[in-house]
Amino acid sequence: MANKRSRPTSPARAFARARLMQGNVAIAEGAVAAGLGFFAAYPITPANEIAAYLSRVLPRRGGVFIQMEDEIASLSAVIGASVGGLKAATATSGPGFSLMQENIGYAAAAEIPCVIINVQRAGPSTGLPGGPAQGDVMQARWGTHGDHPIIVLCPSTVREAYELVIHAFNLSEQYRTPVILLTDEVLGRMSEAVELPLPEVRVVERPRAEVPPEWYFPYDNARGDVPPLVPFGQGYRYHITGLFHDKAGFPTSRLDEIQAWQERLFRKIDGSVDRLARIEEEETEDADTVIVAYGSMARSARHAMRQARRANKRVGLVRLVTLWPFHDAAIERISRRVKRVVVAEMNRGQIVREVARVSRGRTQVVGVNRADGEMIEPAEILSAVEA
Repeated sequence: MANKRSRPTSPARAFARARLMQGNVAIAEGAVAAGLGFFAAYPITPANEIAAYLSRVLPRRGGVFIQMEDEIASLSAVIGASVGGLKAATATSGPGFSLMQENIGYAAAAEIPCVIINVQRAGPSTGLPGGPAQGDVMQARWGTHGDHPIIVLCPSTVREAYELVIHAFNLSEQYRTPVILLTDEVLGRMSEAVELPLPEVRVVERPRAEVPPEWYFPYDNARGDVPPLVPFGQGYRYHITGLFHDKAGFPTSRLDEIQAWQERLFRKIDGSVDRLARIEEEETEDADTVIVAYGSMARSARHAMRQARRANKRVGLVRLVTLWPFHDAAIERISRRVKRVVVAEMNRGQIVREVARVSRGRTQVVGVNRADGEMIEPAEILSAVEA
């Protein structure tokens, strides 16, 4: 869904109501506002401020904080807490995110709601812990084993980091799936004025079962694309496994049961792309060149777009708020009416390939890429626009 930018709040009103917040702290506070009840993580730069903040705040709010022995155990604990009925999350960066991939696959297959926050840094390996990057985009979609759907959100401001982590919990509970919030070192550690509370944000709770325990099946395709998940300990007995399973959750080799489950697993995400995939367009109505960007990189892209506009160049901006599922329809629509698409991202070229795939040669697609731990400057984007 394409969203037009709203008119910014006046400086006087913003100062009167605003609070200076770091991006990682905004994520932590947004998680608490969403109803976070359990957080488990292992220390890693540049995500440490999230765990440090929640270690103090969450227990005082009646929640549970645990520092685990590694990232594998962290997401395992989060999955268990979610099955127990708590909204649960973890936070990490590149190497830790790699370690979580098997459990992300388990959560996707078992349809366990949880939120994974990845504050990206330059890599691979230990890389540059203090430098930003956007190198985990494809890992977020394809990193875990097997075929699975996933939802990945990517904020570009501190305020949006607060709002999108709440949205991540909502989607996780609503669609019974892991949701990844993908930020980076710049956004995680920068501070901006944020007005709280956000009046337009709502919190979604987990749907309840409408049948008695003897009629309940956690993977019942007849109950719709997202059957309700009843927490353990509430009198509903069922099984959970990472194996292909029947409607009761027990392992199965029956092709009719496996096929029906796989189709529903994908249908609940792929059938909701228009509702799930958020984009934000600026100055695209008359544009012959469009810059596509996401996360903190959209900040440089917006500055480049405004500079081009001041020089009477018809340049627009498309910001991807949802990275996965990818909004094919919106990118196709845009590519049909512009001459060039410039994709700016802090990696060697990941989303640029998705844009080229969807554009199908209708327009020129150019990548502006950097993966050395530094932001792409607006001048670099402008050079690609003007080439």
